[in-house]
Amino acid sequence: MTLDTIGVIWLLGALVGSMLFFAVTVAPTVFRSLPEQEAGLFLRAFFPQYYLWGAILSVICALVAIGHSLLISITCGLIAVLFIYARQVLMPQINLARDSDKQGVIGAANHFKKLHLRSVLINGLQLLTLVTASVFVAVQ
Repeated sequence: MTLDTIGVIWLLGALVGSMLFFAVTVAPTVFRSLPEQEAGLFLRAFFPQYYLWGAILSVICALVAIGHSLLISITCGLIAVLFIYARQVLMPQINLARDSDKQGVIGAANHFKKLHLRSVLINGLQLLTLVTASVFVAVQ
């Protein structure tokens, strides 16, 4: 196993582990431990960092993977683009929809649910893709 292969496996594992840790530990703990308003404030502060972390690791993985597999490199690059989209485009829209819902704007709750579902589906797609990429790298 080459050094770049080991690096790609470690980086993919760090991404998958980070995403699973958030989904399995952080999010449920926040909602169990904090009142709704404080949980919302915490998550608004947390998500930009989460997406930035994912984007940075994905870019590093894409660069390291060039020496191993162009397919894995492109995949990690696309994962990074999705993290950036979620952070820069989707997250502000979600926050605006949530604020509008709290202000009683008609249709805002439904809009928030749709945007939130989009973010969950993107995150799930990223996770599934990263796990698949990890298996692909490991068996080569």
